[in-house]
Amino acid sequence: MHTSFKRWATGLAVTVATCLSQAGVLPGPLVDTQWLAANADKVQIVEVRGNAKSFTAQPEIVTDAKGKKTIEEVGGHIPGSVLVDAKKMRTDRKYGDLTVKYMIPEAADFEKYVRSSGVVAGKPLVLVPVGAEVADINDALRMYWQFKVYGEDDMAVLDGGYTAWLLEGRAFSKEAPAIGGNWRVKADRTAQYFASSDDVAKASQSRAASLVDSRDAPLFYGLVKRDYVFGSGHIPGAKLYPTELMFKNSGGALKFMAPATYRGLLAAQGIDDKAAAITYCNSGHLSSGPWFMMSEILGNPQVKLYDGSLHQWTLEKRPMAGAVPLQ
Repeated sequence: MHTSFKRWATGLAVTVATCLSQAGVLPGPLVDTQWLAANADKVQIVEVRGNAKSFTAQPEIVTDAKGKKTIEEVGGHIPGSVLVDAKKMRTDRKYGDLTVKYMIPEAADFEKYVRSSGVVAGKPLVLVPVGAEVADINDALRMYWQFKVYGEDDMAVLDGGYTAWLLEGRAFSKEAPAIGGNWRVKADRTAQYFASSDDVAKASQSRAASLVDSRDAPLFYGLVKRDYVFGSGHIPGAKLYPTELMFKNSGGALKFMAPATYRGLLAAQGIDDKAAAITYCNSGHLSSGPWFMMSEILGNPQVKLYDGSLHQWTLEKRPMAGAVPLQ
């Protein structure tokens, strides 16, 4: 009995020491490639991709006469990373008689999927987008938001993503992804991070929170629309923060800008970076960008994401504004 207790106590001490050693590892919501290369053993690297087959493929990298590298085809992954398929992290949910697509899964379903992807508990997470296009970065930011809703705080995003990693000539692997983890939902913070249609309607009418439209200008003004959005224009009272103001191109990899730059750009769009805000887009994907920027980079705790976005808003036949006549 004494020996068993001693073993238990020793195991507990090792666990506590491990947790303490990992506490505070991440420098903030963003890490760069140099930091990740130096700290890969202290974190769990989670690559978020829409093309799961690329995880085990050979990358195609072309170097021109001046030595500039270009990635023709993304392939492989950072050694030791696990894969989250961006196409599987959203689902249909029922709201009354309506079925709304592209929504965050319920807590139990989200936990099950994250575990099946090989994500384990007890280690900080570094989410890695491909990093070549706005849409793929938002895949990772969307996953970050979903983790945040379900209680995960110890995580960061790799600035420049896997593209920056490859362009710097760092090591990659083509091994099959690990499966089976033990990550668990720590809390349900839907009320803190998730905006409902009624929340958006209240903000539209009272201006109690800024509505931040995260799409391109032609969509905002109703010159074009997505086929799953059943109205043109934008939610009344919304301010536009377009996708082209989210990232800068750095040698072929898209990277975040400085906090002061974002504050200036938000102010230029008439958005108070310190006030309550709700971000939206067509389906809750692009809106992950401004949400992450305002909530995590600028540290505004009053920012929510409207998950159903215009898909749900127009399914519910709620009002739209600002559509510009084409004739």
